[in-house]
Amino acid sequence: MHLGRRALLATGAAAGAVTALPTLSRAQAANTIRIGVMTDMSGMYRDNTGPTSVACTRMAAQEFGNRGFAVEVIEADHQNRPDVGANLARQWYDQGIDLIIDVPTSSVGLAVNQVAREKNKPYINVGSATADLTGAQCGPSTVHWAYDTWMLARSNGGATVKAGGDTWFFITADYAFGHALERDTMNFVRQAGGRILGSVRTPFPGTTDFSSFLLQAQSSRAKVIGLANAGADTQTCVKQAAEFGLTRRGIKLASLLLFINDVHGLGLQTAQGLTCTETFYWDLNDRSRAFARRVIQRTPTNYPNMIHAGCYSGTLHFLKAIADMGVPAAKASGLDLVNRMKAMPTDDEAFGPGSIRPDGRRICPSFLFEVKKPEESRGPWDYLKLVQETPAAEAFRPVGEGGCALIRA
Repeated sequence: MHLGRRALLATGAAAGAVTALPTLSRAQAANTIRIGVMTDMSGMYRDNTGPTSVACTRMAAQEFGNRGFAVEVIEADHQNRPDVGANLARQWYDQGIDLIIDVPTSSVGLAVNQVAREKNKPYINVGSATADLTGAQCGPSTVHWAYDTWMLARSNGGATVKAGGDTWFFITADYAFGHALERDTMNFVRQAGGRILGSVRTPFPGTTDFSSFLLQAQSSRAKVIGLANAGADTQTCVKQAAEFGLTRRGIKLASLLLFINDVHGLGLQTAQGLTCTETFYWDLNDRSRAFARRVIQRTPTNYPNMIHAGCYSGTLHFLKAIADMGVPAAKASGLDLVNRMKAMPTDDEAFGPGSIRPDGRRICPSFLFEVKKPEESRGPWDYLKLVQETPAAEAFRPVGEGGCALIRA
């Protein structure tokens, strides 16, 4: 297989099963950077990650251009299963993948993080939310991009209590992401003077009927129902809460992780008034709009969110670090490459300027949005209005409070 100097190749691995990567000559392999996008191509997080994450990764590689080495991007579906993700990561790294990126679903993200540590290979986590990736489970060759549960809890949970929502009941997806988001939000609710009246864990994946959980929340008489879930689970909860008339009775739904793609799926009539925290919104400024226009050319039915933008931004920064240190040195040690990434400031159209801390947390401002009423929207995907901005220095957990061994060392 011939690779031109500006070649960008794509290979799919279906349903999480690994097929052998194309064999390169020794010279080609030495001068080719291979990036694997591990994502959800067919499940409940497909629109929030999936094909648009792959498209944004490829776009970053193409826009990076010819810097003396070729770039190959492949993709695979981890089926939201930690065992599939871990096995895929081992095989990819053994077959010459130089970076794994995206990886939604925190249980999968934590599993891949361990493999990256064992193999001394770079891993940019964008899709998984758990803040443990830069806390107790931090890895020396892992960078956590875009967002995490601490950031979501601080922005959305804290603002809701200040607005009068001082009693909470949680509906929580029963896996690592839901547990972390519930934990972090409960901490902020209590710190703000609020009270937790109860919580319930919902099976993951596969829950389609949340009626009994919503009725438990209603019977608690909590002012706020905290939805510590994401994707299709969040959409179903919001729809069924509307059918039961919970919001008409004055109960506030706190959608702790809500993407613009979820709003699109719900429609403004149902989603209006919900709040969400993002580090990227396509219509935030001129740079974000320019970035979004290029993405939409590739994925016209799905606008980019902060995960998609993070795949672009993380890939671009990774390739800049390789160009800075050279391909041989970059391939030799994931730790050295990630340390170079941490030493370089980040800057791109999606997020603007930022930096990567020693614990692997990429920091940037976060933004609290409210979903518009239908009459407020000016056109397609004009769904969010800005409520408040949190500066980069305050948006994420302080570096010394996460328990990361890299900081203790």
